[in-house]
Amino acid sequence: MSTIRLHQHTTVTPEQFVAAITDFGPGREKIFGNSADADLRVHSLGATSADVTEGSGGIWERLAYDWSDVRRVTMRTTDSNVWGGASGHTYTMTTLTDGTTDIDVVVIRDGKNLKGRTLGFLFSFVGKSFLGKALGNTVKAVEERVNAA
Repeated sequence: MSTIRLHQHTTVTPEQFVAAITDFGPGREKIFGNSADADLRVHSLGATSADVTEGSGGIWERLAYDWSDVRRVTMRTTDSNVWGGASGHTYTMTTLTDGTTDIDVVVIRDGKNLKGRTLGFLFSFVGKSFLGKALGNTVKAVEERVNAA
């Protein structure tokens, strides 16, 4: 099992960031590069929760989203072709005195089969770099989306 901790700073508010990462409409892949629009399936969507299957490149996971606390979004893996156990993502946002936001992310990858265990092992070495770049891209896309509105 791999646990990857990431940090990113952004000019958007927690509310703006949460609104973008919980928008399951077309163009989601612009926010999350590892979530291809063609592979996105929304099973249910509530005011502060969702049941969504997403992924790309042959790797998918079904996630139970919870954003009932606007400063914390949890995405618990409920099914996947490679991830199981304690897998998921937690985003925690902190508003700073200058109006900007710090985002702390914890990603847990618990492989449920040979492919998942191999990927989890690799993530223990390159996960921070790989997922850190993806988080940076997400933050940049959210900032562009907010600035364009």
